[in-house]
Amino acid sequence: MSKPSSPTFANLVQQFFTDYMTQQRALSPPTVASYRDTFVLMLRFAHEHHGKAPTDFQLTDLTAKFLLGFLDHLEQKRHNSVRSRNVRLAAVRSFLKFAAGRDPAHLSVIEQALAVPMKRFDRKMVGFVPKEQMLAVIDVPADTWVGQRDRLMLTLMFNTGARVSEIVGVRVVDVVLGPTSSVRLHGKGRKQRTLPLWKTTAKAIRDWLELNPNLQANSPLLPRRDAMPMTRANVAQRLKLAVDAATLRHPDLAKISVSPHVIRHSTKSLLPPFLAIY
Repeated sequence: MSKPSSPTFANLVQQFFTDYMTQQRALSPPTVASYRDTFVLMLRFAHEHHGKAPTDFQLTDLTAKFLLGFLDHLEQKRHNSVRSRNVRLAAVRSFLKFAAGRDPAHLSVIEQALAVPMKRFDRKMVGFVPKEQMLAVIDVPADTWVGQRDRLMLTLMFNTGARVSEIVGVRVVDVVLGPTSSVRLHGKGRKQRTLPLWKTTAKAIRDWLELNPNLQANSPLLPRRDAMPMTRANVAQRLKLAVDAATLRHPDLAKISVSPHVIRHSTKSLLPPFLAIY
């Protein structure tokens, strides 16, 4: 009886992306796209630096030495951060663990590649915006439709400490207004969480919905003029404009790099004491 042959690298990759990632684990499209990009970069590296065409690449080529060379290439030639390097390594590790259960003949190679460690790095301290200055950014005069939307956007960001993707993903149906108001956020990996809203935030949302009676349940709460959800670039641009305007009254804002991530930390720095008085 002939021994069963080992699956090819191409077959393993296909099973990893179709059966494992999308069906078994039901990972989000952004995660799948990130893993896909990792393999594109890795196969391109193998072709350009080892003369190995993607169609000829095999699991046995994915040695610890090759993997370290690929990771160093990302840092030194593509100027990726250590954080990005580790994200790529995590994707390859996930694949190797998957392959180990389907190609036991090459467990030794897989084990050595899995031993490649994540690279340690110093995390930068993230600052925060003091309460008075953050409120000044939110309260920038907003007489236009876009200005009123931006004020609500900044209020929600400060109230919830949410990521940009969560803020732009809020739909009208995600908001519950009543004696105890709340908002449902859609986070990474399809995770959802519900957070309470300050009374001032709830009132701002009521005013906004009265101003926009055409918004349906599944409409984005913070749409663009074309009724589509805002993008990361939209949020960054509108935040910068608000900060620039607020800096005229609060010059100290010029010394702070205000970003959505900094606003998240500002929320954390002020809770729970601020929550009780706002």
